[in-house]
Amino acid sequence: MPPSVPPAESLMILSTASLIGLAMIGSLAAWAWSGWLKLKTREIEARPAAKNSDLPAIGQRIDLADLKERIRKLEAIAAGVDI
Repeated sequence: MPPSVPPAESLMILSTASLIGLAMIGSLAAWAWSGWLKLKTREIEARPAAKNSDLPAIGQRIDLADLKERIRKLEAIAAGVDI
């Protein structure tokens, strides 16, 4: 005996309920994303203005030196030089 096929009305109800559920989840996700973006915007606006100093902080100088070293190594690899 072949498997029984549910009536068309049941399939319409199930598919409609599924689409409504997906729409609710999507709208909730969009609402949460919007709220998160507003929160981050307020956090950025609340930060004190950065001081305009000529010398970067020590940590930034170390990061810059590290990046320069990485770039030097990548350039050596691209040129085929063995370090």
